[in-house]
Amino acid sequence: MDKTIKIASGQGFWGDLPVAPVEQVRNGDIDYLMMDYLAEVTMSIMQKQKMRNPALGYARDFVEVVKELLPEITSNKVRIVSNAGGVNPQACAKAILELAKQTGKSIRVAVVDGDDILEQITSLLHAGYKLDNMETGESVETVQEALLSANVYFGAQPIVEALEGGAQVVITGRVTDTGLCLAPMIHEFGWSFDDFDKMAAGTVAGHILECGAQSSGGNFTDWQHVPDFVNIGFPIVEASADGSFVVTKHENSGGLVHSMTVKEQLLYEIGNPQLYITPDCVADFSSVMVKDVGANRVQVSNIKGQPATPFYKVSASYLDGYKITGSLTYCWPDALVKAVKAKEILCQRAKKLNIQLNSIHSDFIGYNGCDEKNIVVNSDTSELDEVQLRFSATSNNDKDLNRLGMEVAPLILTGPSGVTGFAGGRPKASEIVAYWPALLRKEAVTPRVHFFQTT
Repeated sequence: MDKTIKIASGQGFWGDLPVAPVEQVRNGDIDYLMMDYLAEVTMSIMQKQKMRNPALGYARDFVEVVKELLPEITSNKVRIVSNAGGVNPQACAKAILELAKQTGKSIRVAVVDGDDILEQITSLLHAGYKLDNMETGESVETVQEALLSANVYFGAQPIVEALEGGAQVVITGRVTDTGLCLAPMIHEFGWSFDDFDKMAAGTVAGHILECGAQSSGGNFTDWQHVPDFVNIGFPIVEASADGSFVVTKHENSGGLVHSMTVKEQLLYEIGNPQLYITPDCVADFSSVMVKDVGANRVQVSNIKGQPATPFYKVSASYLDGYKITGSLTYCWPDALVKAVKAKEILCQRAKKLNIQLNSIHSDFIGYNGCDEKNIVVNSDTSELDEVQLRFSATSNNDKDLNRLGMEVAPLILTGPSGVTGFAGGRPKASEIVAYWPALLRKEAVTPRVHFFQTT
């Protein structure tokens, strides 16, 4: 087969460049727009939003993208695959269907769900599925009451089903980032799920696209060689049926697609390069051949894969106490000495008030940014123009932290002289969301695909 398809990255995370997906569709021909919104902490944020309002829990920015691109979607110029559904993909689909109806457009939307297992934890434990922490071996029962979210990473299979059902927009909950790219390849080329080299090829392509412009010059080590960051182009994969593909971007856009930008992205968050585990396969990144074949054109080939494991990964989050952060800026002379003294005063006042803290950390910005243990006051540091004290503390009690927050501003008049900046007002306690990774056998949960059509 000589057939090729173009899959474009339109979003690397929730909050990425708003214009990128629209420019990907309108600045050149593409077949699929892949939009990745989810990170581990994003799921917990969305879960809290849904708890406050059952109509929320998804990336509302995505709805605005679809609204803007409705003419191209409904004329079948492009199909969109996105995990923007977060913890409430049904609500995301409803919002899109409503705006399509308002504009008189006919659109077919598919929702992939079944990944949210938060309400099933107890029944899964009773059925013998442990969900132990992958890193520590602890039982999930130790944090069960504090869980905020728990989602299974599905792979490409349910997205393929959605595309084969004619969906113009596919909205998922938690699926692998790579599955968003692999699924269109399986659908278009008719690949077998048991052809693990092909599964690995689509997985590697998805890994290159998943972080948006990170593979087209953004966040590049040799950033000085990247032209026009203002108009940076997001990456596009031109995929072939044999599993090889070319990474490129639209002509006349900024950024840089080079073998080194692609290689840096290949090394991003992979762990063992020979065992990149997904629900679809185990990809061997050490087999990958990367070659510049033209200006802003990089060929990727020779990708090898192995059978998938019998497990899904579960990404869970839980409430792990509270934190507070406040800051004060001290000026010359003796700016560092003043900032250190202010930190000592806060600690002593916390003790006097019997405030129970789990930990305390201070940064002295202008002198150091992360290591309070190596403070040296000498001729070099005593003449610093200004130093910002950034004081943080954690506790299991948010009320204690809020009381401590009331002690920060008074230092302006009751501590060392020379405060020139007080940022953010009185600091208040916020939740600490901790990550809980686990494994779950695939037979324990089944992805679901739902289709919706406006008339």
